[in-house]
Amino acid sequence: MRGTTCLVTGANAGIGKETTAGLAARGARVLMVCRNRGRGEAALEELRARTPGAALELVLADLSRLSSVRALIEEIGQRTDRLDVLVSNAGVFSARRRETADGLELTLAVNHLAPYMLVRGLERLLQRSAPARIVVVASAAHYRGTIAFDDLQLERGYGGWRAYCQSKLANVLFAAELARRLPLEEVTANAVHPGTVATKLLLRGIVPGWLARPFTRTPEEGARTPLYAATASELEGVSGQYFDDCRTREPSSEAQDEDVAARLWAVSETLTNMEDGRNT
Repeated sequence: MRGTTCLVTGANAGIGKETTAGLAARGARVLMVCRNRGRGEAALEELRARTPGAALELVLADLSRLSSVRALIEEIGQRTDRLDVLVSNAGVFSARRRETADGLELTLAVNHLAPYMLVRGLERLLQRSAPARIVVVASAAHYRGTIAFDDLQLERGYGGWRAYCQSKLANVLFAAELARRLPLEEVTANAVHPGTVATKLLLRGIVPGWLARPFTRTPEEGARTPLYAATASELEGVSGQYFDDCRTREPSSEAQDEDVAARLWAVSETLTNMEDGRNT
C-alpha cells in the first residue's frame, strides 16, 4: 500500500481504528476522519505508537451535518491529489428518534446520507486515482431492513433497530448502485459485513453488553473484512459485491433490487442537494 492515500471515517474507535491500523501497517497514508478532536488525537497517538512511522493525519468532521460533510470534501481535495481507498465506516445507533441540525433523522443522515455525499463529492478524485476502491461498512442487519420510501425518516412508528436496519440496507444498495454507475476500470465499490463486533455502538446501543460479549468479535477481527475489500489483490476489478468473513455472500432480495437502488439514489440526491458530485 506504499504510495497510496486512504480515507477512513469513524477512525478513532472500533472497526474504524483497526482498519486504519491495518492500512497504516501496510504503508498507506491514512486520513482519519473523526468527529471529536480529543478522541481523534488520542487514537492518532495510539496508532503511531503501535506503528512507528505511520503516515496518519487527523481530519475533523461531524457527519451528522451536511455543511460539515461539504467542508470535509473540500478539505480532502486540498490535502491530497489522489485517493486510492475510501472506507465508509462511521455509524450510529439511536434508540430514540433524533433529528440533525438539518432536520434529518439522525441514523439515516450519518449512516447513509453522509457516505452518499462523501463519495459523490470525492468521486472525481477517486477516478483520477484509478484503480481506486470504495468500501462501505454495512451489516447483516440489512437482511431485516426495508427502505420505507413513504416514511424514509421514520416520523411514524420510529424504532432504533428499524432505523438501523434500514440504514444498513441503504449501505448495501448504495455500494451496488455505485458499482453500476462507476467505470469498473476506474473505481470499484463493495459492501462488507464486519461481523458482530464488540464496539460501543453495539454494547451501548443495540444489545446489552452482558448478552452480546460471548457472541462478538473483537474490533481487530471485525476489521479483517473491510481490510480485505480494501487491499486484496484478487479483488482488483471486483465490484458490487457484499462480503462477509472475507467471502462473497448473497445479500437480501431488496438489496439486489435495482429499481430500489436507483430510487434511493435519487431521493438521497434530493436530500443532500448533490448533483453530479457537486454541491448545488
